Amino acid sequence: MDRFKGIFPALVTPYRADGSVDTGALGMLVERLLSQGVKGFYVDGSTGEAFLLTPEERRTVIETAAEYTAGRATLIAQIGCISTRQSIELAQFAQACGYDAVSSVAPFYYKFSFAEIKKYYYDIADAVDIPMIVYNIPVLSGVSLSVSQMAELLGDPRFIGVKHTSTDYFALRQFKTAFPDKVIFNGFDETFLAGLSMGADGAIGSTYNFMADRFIKIYNDFKAGRMEDAMRGQAEADRIIEVLCRYGVMQAEKAILTKLGIPVGEPRAPFIGLSQKKRQALFGELTTLMAL
Repeated sequence: MDRFKGIFPALVTPYRADGSVDTGALGMLVERLLSQGVKGFYVDGSTGEAFLLTPEERRTVIETAAEYTAGRATLIAQIGCISTRQSIELAQFAQACGYDAVSSVAPFYYKFSFAEIKKYYYDIADAVDIPMIVYNIPVLSGVSLSVSQMAELLGDPRFIGVKHTSTDYFALRQFKTAFPDKVIFNGFDETFLAGLSMGADGAIGSTYNFMADRFIKIYNDFKAGRMEDAMRGQAEADRIIEVLCRYGVMQAEKAILTKLGIPVGEPRAPFIGLSQKKRQALFGELTTLMAL
């Protein structure tokens, strides 16, 4: 399970000027992050705008990330859809591309019962030979799995962990206490250190796309018992995140990556990209916080 522990950027999806997926830019991003020492990648997640992509575009992103990674890091594909059939098709495609695991948000919108959600996950697990990581993100999915419900999934050996994008760190600790051999990923970048302190094995995050090195240092400082250094690192990262929140995290991080030389384009509509004026204001606020 060590290959699933550490820092995993939730990759953004780059677009060309015509709106198509820019596979070359995705490759540039993968190379940059590998050079910084990330443990792996979480592909087609919320940060990757998965639910704004067509099924074919999601396959393109999954395949491209695998090709550029070329076995140098652990790969997790977020294959969640409302439709079980579509999720299975993406999961099988990810397996064929050599992914180490699949992950899925719970089916949303229709307020499915837990029995239906559990069957959704089991149907996917039955269809592939790679493990599943549950993506728990109540703030966006509207689905909040209780500790007892999560235990019904984690009790199956095919379910190797949880991406816990929630500030319920009591629940995170309960997951880890009940299932110490499962991998628990912290989901919110701004509370990464809090997640580690409650038992998280690593993290999957959005801002890791442009500041993975900061979070790798926080992780290493925590593991080495350098708590003051870890707390300082988290505070510095949070000051950057605070600025992003004022401009829109998706829009701001894509603007930052483009500024750093990775032409990722704008987020897809209905997101509205930053105007030139706002872009310059963003960079101005970040000048004293990070190198751009």
